[in-house]
Amino acid sequence: MNKKTKVFIGLIGSLIVCLFGVYRVIVEAPSTDSLLIVPIVFAITGFVGVLGNLITFKKINNDAY
Repeated sequence: MNKKTKVFIGLIGSLIVCLFGVYRVIVEAPSTDSLLIVPIVFAITGFVGVLGNLITFKKINNDAY
């Protein structure tokens, strides 16, 4: 498995984590009984992972040419 494939899998995984966190924040927002710490952490860390993997993916693509 080459580096480009690993970064792409990481990008998809981070995107799933981010979307799951955003979904849970939206769904649980009307009910103020529960704490929203875990979905917010998922959304933030997933977003940071998406940004990091996108930067790495662009660097790999630019180095290929």
